[in-house]
Amino acid sequence: MGPDELAELVDRHAAALVLYARQWCGSPEDVVQTAFLKLVRLRARPDNLVPWLYRVVRNGAIDASRAARRRTKYEAAAADRTDPWFSPPDDPTGLDARAAADALTSLPAETREIVTAHLWGGLTFEQIAQTLGSSAATCYRRYAAGLAALRQKLGAECPTPTK
Repeated sequence: MGPDELAELVDRHAAALVLYARQWCGSPEDVVQTAFLKLVRLRARPDNLVPWLYRVVRNGAIDASRAARRRTKYEAAAADRTDPWFSPPDDPTGLDARAAADALTSLPAETREIVTAHLWGGLTFEQIAQTLGSSAATCYRRYAAGLAALRQKLGAECPTPTK
């Protein structure tokens, strides 16, 4: 199969294949890309090319969905372990790590990104603003609002906003 023929197939069918795969998995673009790679690697062109693509995409999407479920199951089991080997015995903040993670997850995505970038990434509000394409003042306001929400959810002291 030549590059022009492949490009035409991708242009004509990729969007529909992505929509088709989306019903089974969260990464349909990857599944469709893999299907086209399998097509390119074939020695002989399938007799019914379009149905073949749909079958490969369907099988790949179902496999990806199963893998994601297994991964989620194993990650949840690992997260549920209560081995305190990584925590100091006397935590001065009294915060529960799971409650803190849940509270952070409950924040809006952009606010969570700002809070984690500043607290754990050590980025300044100017650097965060450049990354997100917004102003430093907006990032600071969202950071302060995020900390206030965390304080309310956790009922504990959180770091105070600093520039």
